[in-house]
Order: sequence, then C-alpha cells, then structure tokens
Amino acid sequence: MKKLLTATAASALLAGPALAEDVTLGVLFGFTGPIESLAPAMGSGAEMAMAEVTESGKLLDGSKVTASRADTGCIDNGLATSNGERMIADGVAGIVGGDCSGVTGAILQNVAIPNGMVMISPSATSPGLSTMEDNGLFFRTAPSDAREGQIMANILKDRGINSIALTYTNNDFGKGLADAIQSSFEAAGGEITIVAAHEDGKADYSAEVGALASAGGDILVVAGYLDQGGLGIIQSSLDSGAFDTFGLPGGMIGDSLPENVGPDLNGSFGQIAGSGGEGAEKYFAMAEAAGFDGSSPYSPESYDAAALFMLAMQAAGSTSPAEYGAKIMDVANAPGEKIYPGELAKGLELLAAGQDIDYVGASGVELIGAGESAGSYREIEVIDGKNETVKFR
Repeated sequence: MKKLLTATAASALLAGPALAEDVTLGVLFGFTGPIESLAPAMGSGAEMAMAEVTESGKLLDGSKVTASRADTGCIDNGLATSNGERMIADGVAGIVGGDCSGVTGAILQNVAIPNGMVMISPSATSPGLSTMEDNGLFFRTAPSDAREGQIMANILKDRGINSIALTYTNNDFGKGLADAIQSSFEAAGGEITIVAAHEDGKADYSAEVGALASAGGDILVVAGYLDQGGLGIIQSSLDSGAFDTFGLPGGMIGDSLPENVGPDLNGSFGQIAGSGGEGAEKYFAMAEAAGFDGSSPYSPESYDAAALFMLAMQAAGSTSPAEYGAKIMDVANAPGEKIYPGELAKGLELLAAGQDIDYVGASGVELIGAGESAGSYREIEVIDGKNETVKFR
C-alpha cells in the first residue's frame, strides 16, 4: 500500500518562493452518484476562477493554475479517499471539495490531515464538520445545516405549515439536516408527526411512504438527494396520493428534480444556500458567457472556494498549505477592499502591494467560527416546472 506523505514532507514538497510556478488545485466532487446533476456546474465554477487567475498573470509573478478533477461518488468514502490520495501523490496545492458531507469528512480525516493539505468545500453542510478536529485545514463556503434548519423552520411557519412528516437519507448529511429541521421547527411551535430514514438506491419506496402517510402532516419534508432516494420518495408519494406538496432542503434543489417529477411538483418549496446582489449577478453573467448555468446550486460557492485558495496563496507569497492556510480567513473577511467575481486580478494586485481585501465573491463570502460560511439562502418555489427564487433569507 502506498505510504502517504507526512505533513512535513508534504509542506516541503509544495513549498515554494513567490515566483511563477505551475499550481494544480484538486476538484473533488461527486461527478457520479446522488448529486451528479449538480457537479458539472460546480466543477465549471471552480475552474472558471482558476482560468481567470491564470489569464491575469498576477498570481505569484505569473503562476498558472490548472484543475485536476476526480470523483467522490458523493457517498463513496473509499472512492473519495483513494482519489484524494492520488491528488496528493500528483502534487496538488489544495483541494476544492469534497462535496457531500460524509465523503468530505472521510477525505479530511484520512487524506488532508495526515498530509497537511488544505480543503475548501463548497457544499458539505453537516453540522458535525463544524466541530471536527481539522488542524486548521478545513474551510467551507457553504453554511452549516444548523443554520438551514432555522431557515426552513421560518419558511414553513411563514407559509402556514403547522405539521410536517420528515424523511431523511440515512447518512451523516441526512441525519444532521433532519435533526436541525426538527429542533428548529419544534422550537417555532411546529409539530413533527414522524422522522424516518430512507436508503438511497432502492427501486420501491412504497413501504417508507406508507409509514409517512400514516403519520400524516400538512406536507412531507424530504431531506435527501434529488437524483436518488429523495426523488423516489416524492414519486412514490405522488403515485399513491400520500402527499402532494413537499418541503425541499438543499440536497433536493436542482433542475433535474422538477424535470423528472413534472408538473405535480409545482407548489413545492424549500431553500438552498445562495445570495443575491452584485456578486451573484456578476457571477451568473460570467457563467452564461462561459456556457454553463451559474445559478445551479453550489456553483457560486465552488468559484468562491477556488478563488479563496489563490488569494490566500498570494497573501502568503507561497503555494504551501502550511503557509497560505492561515491567510484564508484574512482574505475572506473585512477589513479590506471588497472583491467580486471577475475582479480576482484586482484582488491579487492589492495583496501583492500589501493591502487588505474582503473577498465577497459570488456567494457573499463571510467566514465565521471554524471557517464556514455565515450563511444566506435562496427561498425556492417550483413554479411552472422550474425552481424559482422567490426571496432571499
């Protein structure tokens, strides 16, 4: 079995002076599996930031940045870990990823920490990641599900929903999100009629839906994956007439769900991490020009994750994780000049001149606590077969 590099050896390998050098960032997402419909726009977002910096020629006196893509399968810890190890062996200077929470934790514990490698995830939202010992190596541009639970409770109460049935995908992400929704909704005076896990990959969800229907509730909240069990639960519910309106947390938001379910999904609603304003609009326009949908979930956060790596490297004058990791919180937050999508060259110039920046980016970046997003959300409703943003929270 290949022996992993020690943290000291990894730092020595990757350390370099503030001179032009080729930099590779790993892009470690679930290009197959339960969120495979979201991964392409996430990857494109991260790579667009790398291309922007490379074209500017402003990083460390002209360093070029390229991406090395690999698959996590979203829920395949073995695949995610082995691909993370391969990235280390290939000499990446940082990892944009993982994507789903379970594999992100596995990569962090088995790959990043032993090798002193920095990770920035755009989409891993489990509250458990907030307290995991990470040696200062793990950051995320997506907010914790603890925050999403509060947001969803607010949306449910604002829409007059007093009772819900709740099902979740049976893993760290699903359980953490379900717990957050339950505690927040009950604290707001709502009733949870049942909390039940479901497994991904089943052909038939009639038994699960039967139990949910027996418990009742104004709507069914599905804390699952839009390309896997969550979709199956919704289709089975509609086929049996058990529920006709669904609450859709982050893992269920994406174009493929209304496309696969059809008009019966109209009127269902939920939320996804995201922000409006100048940064988001600039990013959406850049993505459209590049040929992909920048409003796809976690695509803005992926651009921001990649941007933070490169800005932190500039601030440190080094591509060594041991040196630039300590600069990520600095470049992400005030004080300093605000930097938006398309302005990475400006940010690099300011940092090279010894000035402070406050990277706002595409998703309104503000890192708190252990290095995670403070969190803003788009409230989504399915209208005429499309996910429409109806409010920001």
